[in-house]
Amino acid sequence: MANDVVDLQAELDKHRRAVDTDYFDLSIREIVRMVESDEIQVAPSYQRQFRWKEPVQSALIESLLLGLPIPAIFVATNKDGTWDVVDGLQRVCTILRFFAIDVPGSETLKFAKNPLRLGDMSQLSGFSKLAYEDLPVPIRLMLGKRYLRVQVLSDKSDHEVRFELFRRLNAGAVELTAQEVRSCVYRGPFNTLIEDLSVTPEYKALLKLGSKNLNDGTSEEIVLKFFAYLDGLEKFNGKVTAFLNDYMLQRGEETDLAQDRELFLKTVRFLQSVIGGEFKRKGVHTTPLNQFEAVLVGIARIYRAGNEPKVPETGWELDEELVSASRVGTNSRPMLKKRVLRSEELFS
Repeated sequence: MANDVVDLQAELDKHRRAVDTDYFDLSIREIVRMVESDEIQVAPSYQRQFRWKEPVQSALIESLLLGLPIPAIFVATNKDGTWDVVDGLQRVCTILRFFAIDVPGSETLKFAKNPLRLGDMSQLSGFSKLAYEDLPVPIRLMLGKRYLRVQVLSDKSDHEVRFELFRRLNAGAVELTAQEVRSCVYRGPFNTLIEDLSVTPEYKALLKLGSKNLNDGTSEEIVLKFFAYLDGLEKFNGKVTAFLNDYMLQRGEETDLAQDRELFLKTVRFLQSVIGGEFKRKGVHTTPLNQFEAVLVGIARIYRAGNEPKVPETGWELDEELVSASRVGTNSRPMLKKRVLRSEELFS
């Protein structure tokens, strides 16, 4: 029993050391200034999650005017000292909209031309229909001096901790997918490459996604898997999320990515020349993703070996070995290798 207690304490201490946090009480005026100067940033993949309805936005402003407690905003520190919003996007964006401030560089969070005009207020009924500019100067000054608690995860914290914090704090009505979280946590040149390649016409012409996956990072994650499986097929352990996180961490700051870009585009262009349209299998209305990923990696392995892929025999997409290794529940190293190597054989 004593040994069990020691083991549990050691496990707890190990993971607590991976977390380094601090907190600040900042005025609303200071938070707005920090957003305007890019000291507080909202990751592009996270911006579309601003979904609060106007009555909820108005209720937040009413709470701030009344001095009621507001939940803390969670941010993560970047290497350059800036902060990424982790939890609190709805609150931050509501404040910015009321103040008519655009989020720098954002195509969606533009509030200057569409500021919040308060709706029906439960207590401050006289404030209904008013915008920030309609408020008397003393009230505007008072509002700007209201303080919000900002909980900060430092850049000393483990990247897996950052990933888990994003995932847990955004597990509500606006839950982010693993890839959306990844694009927030592992930003850098490699992530930019993934996002660029995911919208290339050649790639988009191949990929047919269901409606729920059109804007959730699925297309970007397939690009990531292409590189991760191509480079780490022997290291894959079946834990997809952790495997992809580790790969993003390893490559996140690389800048010499021209060969990666060329290989991906050459691969999708060849596959497009073979198929001439969307990658689908008879009886399947959307792209079978496991099979699609394996085929891309298989073709790329041929190129990397210094050879040219060949057009396979008609009906190759129904190859029994390839299909059986690509079905649901096949995310193990043996099954991944089986479908990748079979793809390589089919195109050799």
